[in-house]
Amino acid sequence: MKYIIPIAVLLFSVIVHEVAHGFVAYKRGDSTAKLLGRLTLNPIYHIDIFGSIILPAILVLTNLPAFGWAKPVPINMYNLKNPKTDMILVSLAGITANFLLAVCAGVLMFFIRTFFAHMDVMVSLYVILQYVIVINIVLFIFNLIPIPPLDGSRVVLFLLPRELAQKYAQIERYGFWIILILLMTNILWKIIGPVANFFIRLLSGSM
Repeated sequence: MKYIIPIAVLLFSVIVHEVAHGFVAYKRGDSTAKLLGRLTLNPIYHIDIFGSIILPAILVLTNLPAFGWAKPVPINMYNLKNPKTDMILVSLAGITANFLLAVCAGVLMFFIRTFFAHMDVMVSLYVILQYVIVINIVLFIFNLIPIPPLDGSRVVLFLLPRELAQKYAQIERYGFWIILILLMTNILWKIIGPVANFFIRLLSGSM
């Protein structure tokens, strides 16, 4: 259970992240994700073998924070009502969903501490909610990093002038390797750790 819980919470969190992208795109006029059956929490439609299973397992077994991703939800920006503005909303939807999951977990933890601390089953739920906060805050902050194809880069991309945006988008071919190197060398956690710890302590009630 020590390893299963963080991986299960991570899988749920990255699926919610991707569904949020697809849902906002659908509301703004693009039904691509809906037509492909991706507006569902069923993990079968979202699992990426490396990002959803192998990498999280390696990180958890080496005592690093559980981290990963699901298969990206396909978005056709040309179906959106206002492609430039709507793509920013779509890009922010995933990280917003992760932040809201963390906030909800924090609220539930407060109620458990206040009213149900004596109940064993609630203590077990409390531990799971701690994982929800940690994992979703890490996903929230990590995805704000402006390295393509992370969500933060999508926002930057649509705010830049066309010529700069085209040059910036070319980084995406190296994005995965940049992220993987930052992750495996622990540089990533040094970058996002202080901010993540602040939000985790705030939402967990440990400040």
